[in-house]
Amino acid sequence: MKQPRTVVERATDDFLRHLRERNASVHTIKAYTGDLDSFGSYLGSKMGDPDWKAIDHIAIRGFLSHLYDKGLSKASVARSLAALRSLYRWLAQEGVVEQNPAKLVSTPRLPKKLPRVPTIEEMNSVLDGKMPEVASFPERDRLMFELLYGCGIRNSELVGINLVDISLNNEAILIRGKGKKERYVPFGGSALGALVVYLPWRQQLLAGLKGNFSAKSMTGKGAAALLVNQRGGRLTTRSVGRIVKRIAVAKGLSPEVHPHTLRHAFGTHMLEEGADLRAIQELLGHERLATTQRYTQLSVKQVMNVYDQTHPRAK
Repeated sequence: MKQPRTVVERATDDFLRHLRERNASVHTIKAYTGDLDSFGSYLGSKMGDPDWKAIDHIAIRGFLSHLYDKGLSKASVARSLAALRSLYRWLAQEGVVEQNPAKLVSTPRLPKKLPRVPTIEEMNSVLDGKMPEVASFPERDRLMFELLYGCGIRNSELVGINLVDISLNNEAILIRGKGKKERYVPFGGSALGALVVYLPWRQQLLAGLKGNFSAKSMTGKGAAALLVNQRGGRLTTRSVGRIVKRIAVAKGLSPEVHPHTLRHAFGTHMLEEGADLRAIQELLGHERLATTQRYTQLSVKQVMNVYDQTHPRAK
């Protein structure tokens, strides 16, 4: 005979139904289903069919310990705790509970993982040769790589560049960063060369689209943008991500390379070549130096080398 659903299991069913009605992603619903079913099973084995008042932060900690005992990683345990917090938030909105005991449980400290940064040689191999056949707009795509790696800008900053933001005489670009903060970022000869090649192609593309009314309306949206798609509209961050990954893989780089990887590479390579950390901070647009240190992946060896070479008592 099938056992009746417990209070927790019935609430979980209702919560998951709520998520589906809100068009939550399939991945989210699948993850929450597994995590919350596991929580319900654990409570059933330890407490039977408790009401919500009987489930305190100690019971939740016990559940997390149970997950560790099963060999789950910190990331998986943290996800389960996040699912519980979401469930309790919904229960509070529904008036079922007054407090969220999951808030009293600390999230497992996760190791900070930075993506592997391509070497200087690997980046040069990508940019010195021809764009691969997978590049649908090679002139634009080369400029994209030159700006992401050569200027260390964010994906969102790249697609936000307008033609008027570029000063060819000063070889600098006005970048609009986080919090609407603006900064000028220099670009080198390689980026300038790519820009000079791309601009006539861009002009030719937009001119060819003017005869089509629908394309003309899209061209109006992208007319100010530096980087445009084949329909004349401003390039999106999602498109940049796809293009970077496709070209990187074709050039022999890791499939995990994305636009932010090139930003990491910019900072790391400048540091390796002797650039001042404060200057890198300015170029990357970081408010705090600690953020720059993380992005540039300062190693113990690098720190020791700087100390040995610069501190008067180290010589």
